[in-house]
Amino acid sequence: MTSDGITAIQEGFFYLLKGSWINLAVVVGAMALGLLLGLPLALGQIYSGKTTRSLIGVYVWFFRGIPLLVFLFLFYFGLLSFLDINLSAFSVAIIVLGLISAAYQSQILRGAILSIPDGQMKAARALGMSDAGAVFYVILPQALRISIPAWSNEYSILLKDSAVTYALGVSELMSRTNHVASRTYQHLHLYLLAGFMFMLLTYLGTRSLAALQKRLKIPGYTH
Repeated sequence: MTSDGITAIQEGFFYLLKGSWINLAVVVGAMALGLLLGLPLALGQIYSGKTTRSLIGVYVWFFRGIPLLVFLFLFYFGLLSFLDINLSAFSVAIIVLGLISAAYQSQILRGAILSIPDGQMKAARALGMSDAGAVFYVILPQALRISIPAWSNEYSILLKDSAVTYALGVSELMSRTNHVASRTYQHLHLYLLAGFMFMLLTYLGTRSLAALQKRLKIPGYTH
């Protein structure tokens, strides 16, 4: 590592670190939106009629079948401009990633719900609970716990995808790294630092979800 590279890292470190917090904010916002939308989509695929299931299937197919960059441009430069809606690039990044994450999280939650034994629903009905009550008080608390390992994978994917929001002008880690590298010409050292920061964010996020899974684990429970 050259002295110029070390100097560039020292001068740009905290500037890049602030960018990594923006990446993390985008990911947390997108995961929260994805869960908020993905949960009713999952329930609809399991408990609703054929028409609703078909519509949800189209949503999932649509948001899983088109590249992220196309969606970002479609929403930011196309749809919002057409509707004359003014949103920041940061907000659009969260919305687009959240809509895509909802498609994936709906399948995560759907699989978790279907993994719960049918006998639990029958037992809840035998105790006088309605189907809705059984779902929300018996099935979902277990399904959400089961989904945590899959959320770790979703977190990692969203974190890497958040780097693409640089194309909209979001002042995240890659945007700031490119700015400093263009000014100092120390591309190798700075992009290595950016890669290390992404790896660290991935590690911290997955470890946090693993700790959450351990904390919420029901002793002796198997599904």
